[in-house]
Amino acid sequence: MGANDGIISISSIAIGIAASGTAREPIVLATVAGLAAGALSMSAGEYVSVSSQTDAEKADIEREAEELKTLPEEELKLLAALYEKRGLKKETALRVAEELTEIDALAAHVRDELGINEMSQAKPVQAALASGTAFTAGGVLPLLVTLFAPVKSMEYFLYGFSIIFLIILGAIAAKTGGSSIKKAILRITVWGTMAMGLTALIGYLFGISIN
Repeated sequence: MGANDGIISISSIAIGIAASGTAREPIVLATVAGLAAGALSMSAGEYVSVSSQTDAEKADIEREAEELKTLPEEELKLLAALYEKRGLKKETALRVAEELTEIDALAAHVRDELGINEMSQAKPVQAALASGTAFTAGGVLPLLVTLFAPVKSMEYFLYGFSIIFLIILGAIAAKTGGSSIKKAILRITVWGTMAMGLTALIGYLFGISIN
């Protein structure tokens, strides 16, 4: 997802500048600036978002620990009811709940009642790095186009290569997720074309007004 954002965002910036009829240097400069700003923005946004999730998880865990101290019997019944809903017989569910409570009551409730485990637990720094890296990986592709494509037809090269990049990533993501490859390609092509087309129009109109 972050790579797609990088491709569309940076391509749109570059196409908008290229459509205004400028030289290569401003296009490259705007693309690099957009790439840096986008990557940092994605990282910061992801860090803040996941940190909020982490704070919520910590608050839930603290509340659960307090409930185990004040309402141990009710919490045991709740845990047993959860296992019963998952298919265990009532007696078996209660026995499992009692055994897990003896081992580590809080861990059992955090895992099975709150749904928090080591794999799903929010990790802000890891999420921020992953988001920024993915955006950068996608954004570098249109940057390479701005460095080597002819200036006179830069926007066409940017659009063509960006759509190719998006189709490849969309197909890979769809195949990995087991969804329709055709729908994924159509969706990313339509929205990518809209974003880049509107930006090109703005750049073109801006170039006319300046001239």
